Amino acid sequence: MGRQRPRIVVMGSANMDLVVTTAVLPKPGETVFGTDFVMVAGGKGANQAIAASRAGGDTALLGAIGSDAFGVTLKARIAAAGVDTERIRVVYGSSGVAIVTVDADGENTIVVTPAANSAFVGLTEAELAAVRQADVLVAQLEIPVQTVTEAARAARESGTRVLLNAAPAQPVPVELLDLVDLLVVNEAEARAIIGPGYAEPGALLDVVPRAVLTLGRQGAWYGDRDGTALHVPAVKVELVDSTAAGDAFTGALAVAWGEGRDLVDAVRWASAAGAACARKLGASVALPFRSEIDELYVPG
Repeated sequence: MGRQRPRIVVMGSANMDLVVTTAVLPKPGETVFGTDFVMVAGGKGANQAIAASRAGGDTALLGAIGSDAFGVTLKARIAAAGVDTERIRVVYGSSGVAIVTVDADGENTIVVTPAANSAFVGLTEAELAAVRQADVLVAQLEIPVQTVTEAARAARESGTRVLLNAAPAQPVPVELLDLVDLLVVNEAEARAIIGPGYAEPGALLDVVPRAVLTLGRQGAWYGDRDGTALHVPAVKVELVDSTAAGDAFTGALAVAWGEGRDLVDAVRWASAAGAACARKLGASVALPFRSEIDELYVPG
């Protein structure tokens, strides 16, 4: 019998990413020449859905796209990656757009216009049913927080586990945090949640039962209220573009958790996914397949 694919529902943004590479990032008021340009499907919701699908999850995306040409292209590209797009809404107007600039060291700057993503409110019964039938609900904060909270409440009531990637950095309502089973944040996002008193990652366990703090090239920290607290080293690769590495990490983490892996091992596997993604240019196009993750995965 083959491995059963966990049911992953990702709720979040879908953007058209306009990505330009350049030798150095421009300073305010400065114009620099780019070296390359690509247009790819992006947004944290779409990226994490594609990441979860490629990592081996039976994945659906809930979100909203515009009625423009970008929306048509976005839905087609997300579906081509193996993601169920049946419940993606189409709203009148512009789709979300992200302007991404990447320098020679793989560092990036990103400007996002949410557009249709901001209209994703008031979940339908079909959307709520998808959440209730999932093994893991994955959400971020590029859509209205009340929508995320509504979905998390439905997940809690039905036994679906809730993984919140609290990005971009912003305060998170206690009402939502109380519904989170696993929180994934970077340092800036952790500080936004905990506030001025944030000093160490263990503080995250005051607001959620399990947390992962991603540390870029320094790896990740995992802790839970059962007493586990440890550092998972980064997987070393040649960095090309870190744009979607965090999304690759989160999507793979959801799949590994849905498969029943111990969460420490799941973090190790997710770290391999993030590293595999960082070896390539772009967002969704760089998200790794399961074989690429397994190639870099180092068991504890």
